[in-house]
Amino acid sequence: MNITPLEVTHEKNLYEQVAERIHSLIQEGTLQPGDRLPSVRKLKAQLSVSVSTVMEAYRLLEDRGLISVRPQSGYYVKLAIAQPPEPTESTPPCDASLVDTLMTFQFSRSSFHTDGLVQLGAAIPAVELMPTAALNRLMGQVLRQNPEYAHSYQLPPGCAPLRHEIARLMMNSGCSISPDAITITNGTMEAFYLALKAVTQPGDTVVIESPTYFGFLETLEELHLKALELPTHPREGLSLEALESVLQSRSIAACALVSNFSNPLGSCMSDLKKKQLAELLAQYEVPLVEDDIYGDLNFEGDRPKAVKAFDRHGLVLYCSSFSKTLSAGLRVGWCVAGRYQTRLERVKWLVNHTTPPANQLAIAAFLANGGYDRHLRQLRRTYQGQMTRMIQAICDDFPPETRVTQPTGGHILWLEIPGCDAMQLYKEALRYGIGIAPGPIFSPSRTYGHCFRLNSGILWNRDVEKAIQTLGHLVKQQLAAKILDEAPPLLRQH
Repeated sequence: MNITPLEVTHEKNLYEQVAERIHSLIQEGTLQPGDRLPSVRKLKAQLSVSVSTVMEAYRLLEDRGLISVRPQSGYYVKLAIAQPPEPTESTPPCDASLVDTLMTFQFSRSSFHTDGLVQLGAAIPAVELMPTAALNRLMGQVLRQNPEYAHSYQLPPGCAPLRHEIARLMMNSGCSISPDAITITNGTMEAFYLALKAVTQPGDTVVIESPTYFGFLETLEELHLKALELPTHPREGLSLEALESVLQSRSIAACALVSNFSNPLGSCMSDLKKKQLAELLAQYEVPLVEDDIYGDLNFEGDRPKAVKAFDRHGLVLYCSSFSKTLSAGLRVGWCVAGRYQTRLERVKWLVNHTTPPANQLAIAAFLANGGYDRHLRQLRRTYQGQMTRMIQAICDDFPPETRVTQPTGGHILWLEIPGCDAMQLYKEALRYGIGIAPGPIFSPSRTYGHCFRLNSGILWNRDVEKAIQTLGHLVKQQLAAKILDEAPPLLRQH
């Protein structure tokens, strides 16, 4: 963008005038949160000032908390996220139970099969944010170059070029993995299903976060496994103290969690806690099925490590995919199953033989040409900006007692509103063409009736903004009606 020259005044230092010009552009909305500012040299040329003047102006804006610097990238308008109170650590029941996901199935049908629905419930990214043109071009290219391979039966573990690129990619998560240790799957959910089936028998108990991703619960039900919910913090993740207590007193077949920017809380374990988790599970010889589908979507700093990075005994079965970063429809995921790889690949072969080869080759080509890193940088900024806008809108339109998670990556928010009936809100919102994910579907014990999940992965626009306003209005109406119902009869008459 071009910035018009300054009208120099002697009342303030030149760098202060430059800073005020940038500040006004931020206030007017010309520069949005997450936008990159002109480079120092570009702004120097536009305003006819010195490099040192621009640097001093940027430092002043940084001190005021208006902009931030990203190493080797430049200066950006700071994402001034509103700070609503966060949900408290969960306190689920301590009994293991079989899972019934009929309610989840009904939610999925309404979320994916209702035309015109504002998709605030399903955790799906906007297709417009994905590099579909590049992937389509590469798909045509690999089909021309590999006409027979792309239409042939393939055996697990999958396409060698893709496994090579994934092994390189996993170095960013702290994992040193051989391509031969990687099994390609149809998305993360198949990887998760195969991993759990490889380490459990019907009737076994699996430890999960609470709340947890409802897809996990569907898998547990299908495999006839019991779920044991453990307390989970919205920032720090699963309680290791509760986990250790359970491991000491019960027979646990496996643990299953989303380690980075979890679904639905958005929590991200520290490296120290991940190391302690890996060591604790190794002590009791309990495998961990780790879903790291959101790990590449960190907003700041380095990509967080996976628990797999601390696995010294082959007990962590690492699952991930490109569904949230490149393409949900291509269904390309993978699993690093450690000591369970042979068993997992046998189950994969029995279930569906292989993941479509053309899809694998197209993703491999995209990764090989360096496009993934460039795409991720933009996607992270977009997700962060959209989450910021959604949190701000919630603060503006929802009751003041609303609690909202503050994730540092991904595109999911979890809301906790005392007195709210999330299932009733879910049904009312559908009548307004709005989808939300009600809290009870994230727990086998059907807790979290006052909570729901929102998706900030869709493009922020007027329809989304209006949907948030409508949801806030519906919540306020619901709480007001509840207060009236609970009032003494005499007050209700007035």
